[in-house]
Amino acid sequence: MAELIEFETDRLRLRQWQESDFEPFAALNADPQVMEYFPEPLSCQASDEMAKKIRSLIMERGWGFWGVEAKGAEAFIGFCGLHVPTATLPFSPCVEIGWRLSSAHWGKGYASEAARGALHVAFQHLELPEIVSFTTAGNQRSRRVMERIGMKYSGEFEHPSLPKGSLLRPHVLYRLRREQWDAKA
Repeated sequence: MAELIEFETDRLRLRQWQESDFEPFAALNADPQVMEYFPEPLSCQASDEMAKKIRSLIMERGWGFWGVEAKGAEAFIGFCGLHVPTATLPFSPCVEIGWRLSSAHWGKGYASEAARGALHVAFQHLELPEIVSFTTAGNQRSRRVMERIGMKYSGEFEHPSLPKGSLLRPHVLYRLRREQWDAKA
């Protein structure tokens, strides 16, 4: 087992997953608004399996998609962090940054704040050379977060895990190299 990394930002705590996170995570994954740019909302069972996998990857590596809680408010509002994609992507191997927050917490800057904290871990603690992020081309909310945290548009690709002809298959790629992060820090 690796040393577990957890951290805080001004308003958030990013931490290992707890059993109490599974129920609000299932609600988040069943929300059609949150899952608009995914093939479908997740069943409770699929959500629990995802949470267990995310938790086990953090235990293995020490980092991953951390559970996010708002300090002094809700114990779990979603996840944010770093992940090694399992799909073979045109830019693999890579480490991606991603997030998924309850729609009740959108518009508060939480995704950007949590992502900046995760980038700090990626570049300062893990010393990774580059972080990528990607989403379906129409997901303007996530694209704006990518731009707010300093990532640069790097082109488009067809996500190989989605069926040909799917409106979700066209994806955009954003990148951020450690030198770019260091120059702004």
